Amino acid sequence: MAAGRTRMNPGWNDTPKLLYWVSIGGRGRMVTTGVTETAVEAGKQDGLPMPRRTVAIVALSLGTVLTTIDGSIISVALPTLARDLRVEPSSAVMVVTVYQLVMMMAMLPFAALGERIGLRRLYQYGQVVFLCATVLCFFAQSLPFLVIVRIFQALGAAATLAVGSALIRSIYPAAILGRGLSLNTVIAATASSFAPTVGGLILSMARWPWLFGVLVPFGVLSVIIGRRSLPDPVARDEPYDTLGAVLCAATFGLGIFGLESAVHGDSPVVSAALVALAIGMGVVFVRREGGQARPTFPIDLMRYRVISLSSISLLLGYMASMLLTLMLPFRLQQQYGFTPAEAGAAIAVWPLMSMVLAPTSGLLSDRLPAGLLGGIGMIFAMAGLGSLAWLPEAPTYLDLVWRVLLCGAGFGIFYSPGTRQVVGAAPMDRAAAAGGLTSTVRGAGQTLGSTLVAALLASGAGVGPTGPLIAVGLAFMAGICSFSVLGAHVRRQRIEDLPDL
Repeated sequence: MAAGRTRMNPGWNDTPKLLYWVSIGGRGRMVTTGVTETAVEAGKQDGLPMPRRTVAIVALSLGTVLTTIDGSIISVALPTLARDLRVEPSSAVMVVTVYQLVMMMAMLPFAALGERIGLRRLYQYGQVVFLCATVLCFFAQSLPFLVIVRIFQALGAAATLAVGSALIRSIYPAAILGRGLSLNTVIAATASSFAPTVGGLILSMARWPWLFGVLVPFGVLSVIIGRRSLPDPVARDEPYDTLGAVLCAATFGLGIFGLESAVHGDSPVVSAALVALAIGMGVVFVRREGGQARPTFPIDLMRYRVISLSSISLLLGYMASMLLTLMLPFRLQQQYGFTPAEAGAAIAVWPLMSMVLAPTSGLLSDRLPAGLLGGIGMIFAMAGLGSLAWLPEAPTYLDLVWRVLLCGAGFGIFYSPGTRQVVGAAPMDRAAAAGGLTSTVRGAGQTLGSTLVAALLASGAGVGPTGPLIAVGLAFMAGICSFSVLGAHVRRQRIEDLPDL
């Protein structure tokens, strides 16, 4: 590129611009994104060299297993835990609810912190906090103590998940970023799928605290291996926006708590007040973030059409999948008389199909537009969801399996390209914010989906075609958002490799 030919985006800010080559129909045009000089230099280093890259992948994979299993393995032990701690089963659910709530509140603030102290440093700190809290679970003799420990576990997990995607982007070369993200997705899906089975096996031989004990070796190995292999931390001498972090956490916390209280039959006035307070605080928070150079909530990234539409698409997709996976067991058992084992066996093919297709979709996302793959995935998902809405009067196991397989195939194709689109389109020095955004979107989608399920069950619409049809509508909107960014197949290039204008 000739000197002085760089095109700038007036009205953004005074930072230099990192250029992207956007391929549209075989022809190109230049677009710019705000980024600091440090990011430009970082962009010249395309992933870690071998064999360090392989070791870093192992460290990150172990960390993924650590946080993913913990999020789902405890669910199978709730009845046992309630009996041992002498509390009501409804109270024992707090062990799961508090964990999810704290994760949602802390994800974006931790992503902003990672940009300032370094991704590897925050990732390792998070794992250490998580491991220390896990060890304390062995000493839990009361529910309040266990809930407090779970809060610290959630904080540690949120710190690792907030910068996980950004670390993946730093580990892998840009040409195979989709492969790296899909591998991480497969590992997470596999761990989540087998967690209940592993949890049941452990409970058949030991007490419930050992559910946490199985996680310790994964965390210790990840910390030891990652200490040298993960990308070197790059700290930035910038003040941390503490007020922004507090407003972010309070907005998500009050909003989720208000919605949860509403669907669980608490006072409508209190629930509405909490939601209204969350909305008001959110408005103040977003307006304040608009004036920040590096906002906690990545408004600067959401200004880009490819990132905003992809994020909305992911949110709707997670809502649709959570809605169906939670409602389908109720429908199969209450309407069609399936046993829990039979219903579980039918639904199990969903994550298995996703595990098979996610790597392929990730590989293709390095060559094909992510919007195209996401849209195709939602077409398959809509077909599966629609067919589940209109099951025969007496469905056989085969009637269920092929429908669930379609859903698993659709969502397996959909998630990896969407995540790659968000993480890959962000400037390098905002990769942590992009990764925190995708993790927050996933948590928000799952939380909103489960809240919608609770509302449908409370209204008596949990059995019948209503749930799957709502999921079809969500998948349709997710597909529209994916196809809307079809023309923006972003490939980050080195500045010197871009052609002259």
